[in-house]
Amino acid sequence: MKLLVTGGLGFIGSNFILDALKNTNYEILNVDAEFYGSNHYNLIEVENSPKYSFVKGDITDKKLIENLISECDCVVNFAAESHVDRSILDPSPFLNSNILGAFTILDIIKNQKKRLVHVSTDEVYGTILEGSATEKTRFNPSSPYSATKASAELLINSYVKTYGVDAVITRCTNNYGPRQFNEKLIPKTIGLCNENKKIPVYGTGASIRDWIHVEDHCKAIMLVLEKGKSGESYNISSSNEVSNLTLVTKILEFLNKSNENIQFVENRAGEDTRYSLDSTKIYEELGWKPKINFDEGLEKTIQWYISNKDWWRQG
Repeated sequence: MKLLVTGGLGFIGSNFILDALKNTNYEILNVDAEFYGSNHYNLIEVENSPKYSFVKGDITDKKLIENLISECDCVVNFAAESHVDRSILDPSPFLNSNILGAFTILDIIKNQKKRLVHVSTDEVYGTILEGSATEKTRFNPSSPYSATKASAELLINSYVKTYGVDAVITRCTNNYGPRQFNEKLIPKTIGLCNENKKIPVYGTGASIRDWIHVEDHCKAIMLVLEKGKSGESYNISSSNEVSNLTLVTKILEFLNKSNENIQFVENRAGEDTRYSLDSTKIYEELGWKPKINFDEGLEKTIQWYISNKDWWRQG
């Protein structure tokens, strides 16, 4: 069986490819546009594998993607613009990649009859003040980024209902782990600590995020690919709710740095104060459970970034 993985040079996509090549017999065809979040060094250990191949290309290039999908059995779509701050400055690339990209894939699999797993985000639900969002919670996106992800989901659902395409959606909480783009909170904090620079924290740092190790997330995606029901969505979380300030403090403590390195900055526009997902559905229907303890996973993640200086230079 051969998978087309879109956006496989990014953080989650590259970890998914590594896990798939290590633990399954799938062949992987990776297509990536090599934008700012892409890093070939993420997959240096498998670039010569006979089960792995790479094509540079944009998922909005219909002719290219049509040819690539024809070679494969399923599509796992990681390709997306995902940085909220960048979406606030200029939403246009997000509409192109996140909506038009999803449309391009959908219009092809409508005819080729291939399965799609679309990787979405908990941010489509917006702020969750109490309890946790289920798959039936209404969408309430706050940023241009999350609005484009919600729009893509609506488009996918319409193709399932109208054309009978075989598509499944996953929505996950904040990921952490190796190979994450260095503008994201955890690697950014580690990098600034190494340079003895101030660590910016939005507002008072009280915003809460629910963290999951990328390895647990990737195994959930694989399970959804193999066993998920067409037309369904699955929330994926580890129930590790931590404020941004607490997370940064944990990293500083591990690196023996003072909290005086924290610099509180003005909150960004449309900042969601809390994300939280109820993952009962994937627990009960597919039998998935996260395995990595947050504190242990965070410590190993910090160690990875400290030990992989070559990755920093490539990123």
